[in-house]
Order: sequence, then C-alpha cells, then structure tokens
Amino acid sequence: MLEPSLKPNDRKAKMLIGIFSVVVFLLVALMGRFHFAPELPFNVHIFAKANGVINSVVSFLLIAALVAVKQKKYLLHKRIMLGAMLLSILFLVCYISHHLLSAETRFGDMNHDGILDEFEKANCGRLRFVYYAILGTHIVLASLILPFILFTAYRGLTAEYEKHKKLTRITWPIWLYVSITGVVVYLMISPYY
Repeated sequence: MLEPSLKPNDRKAKMLIGIFSVVVFLLVALMGRFHFAPELPFNVHIFAKANGVINSVVSFLLIAALVAVKQKKYLLHKRIMLGAMLLSILFLVCYISHHLLSAETRFGDMNHDGILDEFEKANCGRLRFVYYAILGTHIVLASLILPFILFTAYRGLTAEYEKHKKLTRITWPIWLYVSITGVVVYLMISPYY
C-alpha cells in the first residue's frame, strides 16, 4: 500500500468537499437561467463534443484504475484516478461553457427552431423516451456523485484504505455509469445541434 499523500483532517475535508459540491451543484442548477449568445468565431457545440471525448476517456480510465488496483499496482491506480478527476474538472468547465454559450437543444428538433412539433415527435418515436430515461438517470446521478468522488479520493489520499474501499463500492459504479451515459446522451443529442 502507498503512504498517505494527505494528513487526515476530516473536519476540514468535509467542509471543503461540502462547499465545493454545493457550489458546483448550484452553478449547474442556476446556469439554465442564464444564457449568453455572443458571436463567436467557432461552433460552441465543440464543448459538447469535447465532453463526449472526455467522458469516453474517463470511462476508460475508471476501468483501467480498477484493473490496476486488482493487480495491486497502487501507484498506477492512484495516478489513473487523479487523471480521471482532473479530466472531470475539465469536463465541468466545458459543460458550463457549452450551456452558457448555446441555446437549449431539444431531442428530435430537426429544424433547430427550439420547438418540437408533432412531426418531429413522431419522427423520433419511442427513442425520445429512451433518451429522456437515460438523460434523467444521468442528471440525477451526476448531481449526487461529486461528494462521493471527493470523499473516496480523500480516503485514498489519506491512506484510509478500508474506508476508501467501502466508499468505492458505491462511487465507482455510479461514476462509471454517469461517464458512459454522458457519452450516450451526447451521441443521441448531437444530430440536433
């Protein structure tokens, strides 16, 4: 096992993780109320594409980290997980940028007018329900997983490995689900950008 990278200080960690988690949650929740439409020299949906790529890489890293820890390659596991966390921060920046700079995209809106008419609804058929089911679970779990990710990382970095393993059993599958469904949501909605 690895030596601790951080000294345990649960009170300070809980406070910082709580503040960061609440700030991110509120930022994401409130950004739907704000929209900027500046004339930009590039397609703002590049941020959505970047998020699809980032989520794909994070999914791969989460699986690679599991393999590494099962093989008792703890330093490799730590590096991979820190990479996944850094990419998740980049994801958050791209996500906020995309949603602040682009108009809302509706699944099935073929003419990009922001209105889903009966023809467009019929054209999508039941795929709309599949999309919204995936999107709904993705959003709910994504909004809940951040403090778990941070506490799991904290327990690993403080070498509290039993607590780390216990949290990982909850955190890892949800984080993997959120990252994979993020890619699926992007692939399903991208034709309507």
